Amino acid sequence: MRKNTIILLLLLPYLNTEAQNPILPAGNYLADPSAKVWDDGRLYLYGSRDVSTEYYCSHDHFVVSTDDMVNWSIHNDAFHSRGAKDQVPYNDKTLYAPDCQYFDGTYFLYYSQPYEEAPEGVAVSSSPTGPFQSGKAIDLKGYNQIDPSVFVDDDGQAYYLWGQFTLKMARLNKDRMSIDGESLKDSLLTESAHYFHEGAYLTKRKDTYYLVYADISRAGRPTSLGYATSKSVFGPYEYGGVIIDNDHCDGEVWNNHGSIVEFKNQWYVFYHRSSHGSNMMRRSCVEPIYFKPDGSIPEVEMTSQGAGSPLSAFESIEAERACLLYGNAFFRLGDGQDEELAGIHDGDQAAYRYIDFGDGEATKIELNVTPGDSAGSIIVHVDKPWHRKIAEIEIPARRGQEKRITVSAQLEDVSGVHELWLTLQGEKAPGYTIDSFVFRQ
Repeated sequence: MRKNTIILLLLLPYLNTEAQNPILPAGNYLADPSAKVWDDGRLYLYGSRDVSTEYYCSHDHFVVSTDDMVNWSIHNDAFHSRGAKDQVPYNDKTLYAPDCQYFDGTYFLYYSQPYEEAPEGVAVSSSPTGPFQSGKAIDLKGYNQIDPSVFVDDDGQAYYLWGQFTLKMARLNKDRMSIDGESLKDSLLTESAHYFHEGAYLTKRKDTYYLVYADISRAGRPTSLGYATSKSVFGPYEYGGVIIDNDHCDGEVWNNHGSIVEFKNQWYVFYHRSSHGSNMMRRSCVEPIYFKPDGSIPEVEMTSQGAGSPLSAFESIEAERACLLYGNAFFRLGDGQDEELAGIHDGDQAAYRYIDFGDGEATKIELNVTPGDSAGSIIVHVDKPWHRKIAEIEIPARRGQEKRITVSAQLEDVSGVHELWLTLQGEKAPGYTIDSFVFRQ
């Protein structure tokens, strides 16, 4: 794992981007996205903020919101674990995996923290975007673990969920800051029966309860979001399968954590992808999902387009929009506030789902690259890396202090919507990086 620490970026109160994956602009790393739709009609994401490749999360949270799944706003300074001595318990470490619920005019932020004696806490605000204040530890009755979330049933009763390897659940008391110990149930989900690892999120559709969580059923890593269903809030729960798997978003990816939500008559799964050749620096992404008549959820693939339409071939496509990476390549923060595809070795591959070439007007491809110590090339295929080749671009070796340059190649005829695959070539590790590409008429 590469141990380069990332400089924490100062964010403006609000930043906007279009509907693509990742959903936030480069330099904004939001993991563990918990989606909520409040009465104002906006969708809000509460999640962990990653700032380094050496440790998970950070000292503070920001909140993300949208009213159209196209334009996303970042609301900074939602909650801090240091610099606010009035927040109890106060600590100088990190905050993990928050969730939020609304009760009687107040928003409650539930979060994890690195205290064995008080691993989870709650803070309050009159706004869904904070600032959340007056943090208070939650007594977990000795079942001290991680990843809190809160679900409110149709009758108004709230339930507190948490746990790793086995899922715990209890009724939330009316103060919204404590649990009813008499109702506490352990092992509602287990690793052996449900592939449950951590990060539970509970919601309800019609008369069925859906538990979504980090699923460790594949390759011995919790890269999937799995789900289990029940007709009763306390179960028993039956394993339903995988909703999405983030394997191959980065060669070092370890976990996944997210949620499902209905927004404006469409259901979505929110999840994260690692970057920087690490388990960390995770970026929130989204995909539409649907339910079969029996209530089951078919697995969906990671895409570059996310909640939007296929990316236009005629508008600049940032390299970090790739939804699959094979080999050694990874995304990292480059100069300024953009990301680049780096760590490239001969034979690495990157895939983009999906790109719209229209009626076939494109005649060439242009890439913004930074040359490396040796020359290389990029072969472009559509649909699969063993399917039709449409271009091959030569990448020269660096000359002096040369930095980013534009390279191009002629394009074979291509029209309609396709996956795009880049096969990256060069002697061992040629050292070039890719910033973006576009197709020209």
